[in-house]
Amino acid sequence: MIHYILQIIAFQLLFLVTYDLFLKKETFFNWNRAYLLMTPILSFFLPLVQLDFIRQNIPTAYTIQLPEVLITSSPMQVHLLPEVIIGSESNLSNYISLIPIFGYLWYLGVAASLFLFLYKIFKILNLRRSGTKVNTKNITLISLPDTTTAFSFFNTIYIGTNLSEIKKTNVLLHEKIHVKEYHSIDLVFFEILRILFWFNPLIYIYQNRIATLQEYIADAKAIAETSKKEYYQNLLSQVFQTEKISFINTFFNHSLIKNRLIMLQKSKSKKIFQLKYLLLIPVVCMMLVYTSCTEDSPQDVPEIAKQNSILEKITALKNEIELQGGLSSEEEKQLKGLAAKLTNDVSKSKYQYVPGSKDVPFVHLDKTPVYPGCSEASLTESKKCFSQNISRFVGSEFNIKLAEDLNLKGVQRIYVRFKIDTNGQLTDIKSRGPLPELEEEAIRVIKKLPKMTPGEKDGKPVNVLYSLPIVFEIKK
Repeated sequence: MIHYILQIIAFQLLFLVTYDLFLKKETFFNWNRAYLLMTPILSFFLPLVQLDFIRQNIPTAYTIQLPEVLITSSPMQVHLLPEVIIGSESNLSNYISLIPIFGYLWYLGVAASLFLFLYKIFKILNLRRSGTKVNTKNITLISLPDTTTAFSFFNTIYIGTNLSEIKKTNVLLHEKIHVKEYHSIDLVFFEILRILFWFNPLIYIYQNRIATLQEYIADAKAIAETSKKEYYQNLLSQVFQTEKISFINTFFNHSLIKNRLIMLQKSKSKKIFQLKYLLLIPVVCMMLVYTSCTEDSPQDVPEIAKQNSILEKITALKNEIELQGGLSSEEEKQLKGLAAKLTNDVSKSKYQYVPGSKDVPFVHLDKTPVYPGCSEASLTESKKCFSQNISRFVGSEFNIKLAEDLNLKGVQRIYVRFKIDTNGQLTDIKSRGPLPELEEEAIRVIKKLPKMTPGEKDGKPVNVLYSLPIVFEIKK
């Protein structure tokens, strides 16, 4: 979840930077409004999108699938288990006491933000009750006594009686545009996001950008119906009282007056500059590349594990035939054919060995990597010893206290890939799991594995890739 939230914030930041650098100063106000409303929503969905053709998977033909490891807090008999599973004992009291503190903070922040929102609504209702109501077509006008306040909220315009008639005319013209354009909906939308994501400063920036843009839209349409000179003088006139409410359209916002005057005098942007919005395409593509390459699809992992399990059996069959008296060329051809059919890629032949290559498909290995202390005399015994030692090592080193620290329950699966290079060192260690903490723990454990005797092909050391599924089973 934390990783997902960080991705949302990162994507929103990229969208905002794109807006500020390339779009903010253009007069395509409606386009900019659509951009500011659409991109925060995109930021919530893009981290969930993964495209298979983008994801760069390591070819399964070059990967040896190790048995899953079982890790429990009780005595283990690894040689009886076909997989590495991590088990953890827990009780109800520990489970209850391990509710993440972040959850409490989030609820507290939501409650505080909701209270502020309701307080702002209460202030508007008070102003409504204190004023004189005049109903016109589709708009309600509230005259506020003894004030120069001027703002709109949905289909209601609030205007102080102390304003001069000329100023009232310009203000009403401006605020009516806010009402007709449904600008309050935009601001309330971001107000809801502020309640739910109170910890995200970019939501506040988004709301500020949309509020500024709405003033530009209202100014541009209002000035077409009145005297520019009077409208400018109105903006440059004395300081007026303003309601400090984030989701109302206030006319006399002094921090915006300079920018509004600049935009009023700015020439209309050339249509060719609308091509700037095409920048959204590469920005979204970059995000899709990131999301597709940083996390394996949940549906893909079991399929990979299934393929690798069958490939492992093909390799075992090859080794058994060799032990029984050698592998004929016809038998080797049939085994390669089975492997190629498994990957549905006979033409490309992922299992084809390129002479001289240091990365060798395990089907072609003359000698598999050997765990320290294991015998190299028999391929079958060497592989069995290798798997058993990997299982024991991971089972003893994995931190089962993570179950309590992360408040885990049920079964958590972690998939680790690593390479044993020509020097016997473990490199290119990668992991995929339900939580970053479990991924990091799996990588930490694999890094601690001892140096191996490298695999060989034609008498030369080669790189061999392994895939190790780890199942973390939390028991109550």
